[in-house]
Amino acid sequence: MAVITISREMGTGAYHIAEELARKLKYTLVDGERVSASAAKYGLAPDMLQMVDEKPPSYITAEDRKRAAALNTVELILLDFARKGNVILYGRGGQDLMKGCGNVLRLRFIGDFEERVERFAEREWIDPDLARSMIRRSDHQRGGFIHFYFDRAWSDPLGYDLTFNTSRLSPEIIVESIIAASKAPAIKEAEKGAAEIIDNTILIKKIETALLNAPGLDYRPFNIVAEKGQVVLSGYIASEEEKTTALKIVESVKGVKSLDADIQVVNYKAYKDKS
Repeated sequence: MAVITISREMGTGAYHIAEELARKLKYTLVDGERVSASAAKYGLAPDMLQMVDEKPPSYITAEDRKRAAALNTVELILLDFARKGNVILYGRGGQDLMKGCGNVLRLRFIGDFEERVERFAEREWIDPDLARSMIRRSDHQRGGFIHFYFDRAWSDPLGYDLTFNTSRLSPEIIVESIIAASKAPAIKEAEKGAAEIIDNTILIKKIETALLNAPGLDYRPFNIVAEKGQVVLSGYIASEEEKTTALKIVESVKGVKSLDADIQVVNYKAYKDKS
């Protein structure tokens, strides 16, 4: 059940490489189109998917929490595909979402900025100045998404196993290099424990989503640890009533077998208008 994740700068030609890689390896390519096709089954509306996909979330207002819940749902789609194995997760922080799984080959695609502009402008038949603006915006947005949601610099080389400069290397060489790397013994050996790690992550995401979607609950992210259905919570909430509600929600999530909670009540709402 090997998994390949792809992080890419816009205009690097990464999608064509991902398609060729999926064809040669006979892997499922989980891209925006496949995520969109799966969204309805997870109760995620197309407009909400468009609003949150690869964009940094917030947890301040009720609407913000709805968006964060929608982003969690996107991740649940990715995780369910990863659980089946032999997939390529295209973008959406897959390399960080699958952190801890040794059967994951994490790739990054970069390229010269002006070359990316030229490639993108030609592909989309748009003015180079517009392409330049769109690429800058995309780089900023994707970098912000990784930094906010995973607390990591998008360009940090330690977040990836292989980085390819598509301004220097041909797609054919890149594809063959990735195929060779995907056959590394360490990746194969790590497949045994990967399912359990993914199951634990799925349960955490389900708990977070349930809390974010709860009406009237001013939820701020808890620290959540899950292992084989045993869940440990820690964090802060505004009132005893909300604490009771939150704990009931967590206990009702399918897959939760036991709950150990250290939730402190801190009335931060009383200080919100004074800050």
